[in-house]
Amino acid sequence: MELYQIIYQSQSLVPFEPIELTALLNGSRTYNRHHDITGILLYTPDGRFLQVLEGPRQEVRNLYFNKIIADPRHYNCQVISNGLSPRRSFFGFDMAFRAAQASDLRRLLAPVPPDNPALLVPRPRSRPELLVLLLDFVANPEGETNRGSEAHRSLPSIQR
Repeated sequence: MELYQIIYQSQSLVPFEPIELTALLNGSRTYNRHHDITGILLYTPDGRFLQVLEGPRQEVRNLYFNKIIADPRHYNCQVISNGLSPRRSFFGFDMAFRAAQASDLRRLLAPVPPDNPALLVPRPRSRPELLVLLLDFVANPEGETNRGSEAHRSLPSIQR
């Protein structure tokens, strides 16, 4: 099996209430379980999504290009990174979830300063770099995300 990962971000049309977000997660977990897909979803109170999907190439591509992009609850889907991977980063998570703040996403997606001073243009993070940062973010529930809105504090910091 070719293991494939895609990382994307999008914006919800209106912020999700906890009950709507829980329903989205439950549906995603059921779908993913049946299609051998794992990953994580980060969501901010202002309605931003950042998601990693991983699994069989055809299944992940079908999910993203035929279902996620077509979902009318969000817009401005942008692939940040995609490609083959030697292993899963979120093994055992049908769809992990972590509440986040806009500042968390800015920090995760921030461009990297140039390694060479002669190159004046920052570069985007590579997929392996971003995955390491995401795994660290997930493992550290005591970070900035605990300052979230009251509605989203009722959601667990991380769920399988």
